[in-house]
Amino acid sequence: MRDTIARVESFPVAPRWLFVRIETNEGLVGWGEASLEGYADVVRAAVDQFSEYLLGRDPALIEDHWQVLTKSQFYRGGPVLSSAVAGVDQALWDLKGKRLGVPVHDLLGGAVRDRIRAYGWVGGDDPAEVADQISAQLAVGLTAVKMNASGKMSRNGSSAELDGVVSRVASAREVLGPDRDVAVDLHGRFTLASARRLAPLLEPLHPFFVEEPVVPENSHVIGRLVDATTIPIATGERLYSRQEFLPVLQAGIAIAQPDLSHAGGISEVRRIAALAETFDVSIAPHCPLGPLALAACLQVGFATPNYLIQEQSIGIHYNHGAEVLDYVADTSPLQFVDGGFELLKSPGLGIEIDEKAVRDAASRWTRWQNPIWRHADGSLAEW
Repeated sequence: MRDTIARVESFPVAPRWLFVRIETNEGLVGWGEASLEGYADVVRAAVDQFSEYLLGRDPALIEDHWQVLTKSQFYRGGPVLSSAVAGVDQALWDLKGKRLGVPVHDLLGGAVRDRIRAYGWVGGDDPAEVADQISAQLAVGLTAVKMNASGKMSRNGSSAELDGVVSRVASAREVLGPDRDVAVDLHGRFTLASARRLAPLLEPLHPFFVEEPVVPENSHVIGRLVDATTIPIATGERLYSRQEFLPVLQAGIAIAQPDLSHAGGISEVRRIAALAETFDVSIAPHCPLGPLALAACLQVGFATPNYLIQEQSIGIHYNHGAEVLDYVADTSPLQFVDGGFELLKSPGLGIEIDEKAVRDAASRWTRWQNPIWRHADGSLAEW
């Protein structure tokens, strides 16, 4: 009897993640992550609908399933459907690697590196807090950090707001010195005009990159910032396909940041990486998410030449109620070594999920929502 997909389950778990479990009729299990922050329940409904197609089918036909799930219906794309596809796609790659007894990066052509550099998140409203949090990241061996440029930003960026950004980044640079890196995330909170004001002020501090300077729906203007600064510009966590990445690549970004749990999974991010390489652009996937998303990123990274660095959310300030490693039976593959992660060698995604912990967490699920911010005049502000 041939191996077929017998069960597709999804588990919303704290703090804001959605795990996908696919089991075959022979009892083999693959895991993926379809986390879409703030919309776990909506994505879960999409995964349930996809399961109607998947049940009874051959789990080895990953590309064909990807094509059907993304293109067989008249209405396509967007974060919800792309995230649901991503979770299924990761789980199918996990299954194939386990069936063949090899890590996913072997299936993608083999490793091109032995270790992937990682960065950690730091927060803080004043320079002293920033310095303390960076010191903590350095203590665990990381050599790079990322920080939000600001909290809520006024539409045109006041002098005080811009000076505050610069002082916090300057504090980070002082702690890090010239041999370690700080990236600055504008989080789509800036207008093009205020980002163009800020960039020259940051240039002497040599940020590793400036991330998402404008909201993704304004990607058509990002080239005007690229041309106005020497700082590498990064974006992509809210872009979900090769087609959506093409305009920002043509605009001259330096770093593409697809999310393995938003942008169609391993299958599509591999293609985004290849497209980016033709523009001499590096890949640094967005991943303030759970262990499956991180493992999927690393599997792609080990087999991708233009991979720059990996975001990870161990200890991130967003994680309330659970941590990345809480759902992993053996945490050793995701321990930091010399500022990053060593080559994952176990089959599939390379980590073992604690299924009991996942099911227990899903039984206590409460919906996560990001805060709603407003300007002084009462109008909605970007979070």
